[in-house]
Amino acid sequence: MSRRRDPDVAIRCTDLSIARASARSSESLRVVDGVSFDLPHATSLALMGPTGSGKSSLAAVLAGIDEMGLAVVGGDAYVDGIPVRRPGRDRRTLTWVTGYLAQRAGADLPARMTVSDVIAEPIVSRDRRVNAHALEVRVATLLDEFMLPLGASAKYPYELSAGMRQRVALARTLIHSPRVLIVDEPFANLDVEARRAACDAILRRRDADGMSTVVVTNDAQIASDLSAAVLVMRGGHPIAYGPRMDDLLWTPSADPDQRLVSS
Repeated sequence: MSRRRDPDVAIRCTDLSIARASARSSESLRVVDGVSFDLPHATSLALMGPTGSGKSSLAAVLAGIDEMGLAVVGGDAYVDGIPVRRPGRDRRTLTWVTGYLAQRAGADLPARMTVSDVIAEPIVSRDRRVNAHALEVRVATLLDEFMLPLGASAKYPYELSAGMRQRVALARTLIHSPRVLIVDEPFANLDVEARRAACDAILRRRDADGMSTVVVTNDAQIASDLSAAVLVMRGGHPIAYGPRMDDLLWTPSADPDQRLVSS
């Protein structure tokens, strides 16, 4: 059966529950329980909450990452029309239409690849016959967009500062023009100017290409800068949701606590 993009939403998440395999026993640990939301095209959602709330696990599953021992055990979610529970052969497509930035992405860049190769890798790994000149121009454009010197393309990650490495990781995530961007603490180690440039890069793609964004953060300013709706999680459960930070609706079982959504 051919998949169909939802004309209204980039992500439709319905009662989604996720478990992580345990290394110490045969039982799995449920890390996300009963999350539901719709993310319209060309909009943003901020996932917020304390450490261990399930934010990063939810982001990884939505991006189609299957290397973290995570599995959908209830409900489902569709990203660009692809089911994350049983994507089958569409998993490759899912990881292409989404751009995923994990925590510590800047610190974990491949040490033996130049910056240019790191940024280009998502395209080259899928198409060895790509036009080399066109790809070089695209990499150079991203370097400029993220306020990185052109000379950085020939350097190795260990030669760059932490903030520069983070910007390289962001550029790598955007190189293939994803329809949905899923990023975990994307502005870590960035100064004010670099953070503004990174935020503008996301907003530019939202306005020009209709890209949707899910951002894991506890920084209220990021949610505001991206005009993001907010989903607050605690202990794997969604406990508040709202179209903006100042208009959160809390579940009856959760006491409103702004400390959960402020850095």
